[in-house]
Amino acid sequence: MSKEKIILGVDPGTTIMGFGHIKVTNKKMEFLQMNELLLQKHKDPYVKLKLIFERTIELIDTYHPDEMALEAPFFGVNVQSMLKLGRAQGVAMAAGLSRQIPVTEYAPKKIKMAITGSGNASKEQVAEMLKNLLNLKSLPKNLDATDGLAAAVCHHFNSGRAQSEKNYGSWSSFVSQNESRIKK
Repeated sequence: MSKEKIILGVDPGTTIMGFGHIKVTNKKMEFLQMNELLLQKHKDPYVKLKLIFERTIELIDTYHPDEMALEAPFFGVNVQSMLKLGRAQGVAMAAGLSRQIPVTEYAPKKIKMAITGSGNASKEQVAEMLKNLLNLKSLPKNLDATDGLAAAVCHHFNSGRAQSEKNYGSWSSFVSQNESRIKK
């Protein structure tokens, strides 16, 4: 009896949200789709969050994924950018959780490492490796779509391992797992 699951990968963003689906049958990956949600024309940040939520729900209701993988925001210098990305990720996460889809987040370096073998790979290197792994005919103009697809492939490669890179049940667990980020 074949074991089959569908994984939705999302690279949340407030300018472009990339996403992709793969189907895994007996550990063999098959590309289903990838695309992006363009949000640049919307100025209202709350409208952007609403659109991210609605598109994620639509992707779940159309493809019925068994699991969802998100690219976690990278830690940068600009606090405002981090807050915006965190909100986008939270809205996408909430959409999956509202449909009882297990959600796992992966750091960008972990995704790059899973796909290319190097945590410092470029977006172009990740995209080319996905093209080879999934026999894609072409790559999209914007590589945000391949970033979302990469999250799904990374999740497949990490199946059977720890389910979540980050697991916060309380503020104290957050603090204990992120001591280097706490200013004393």
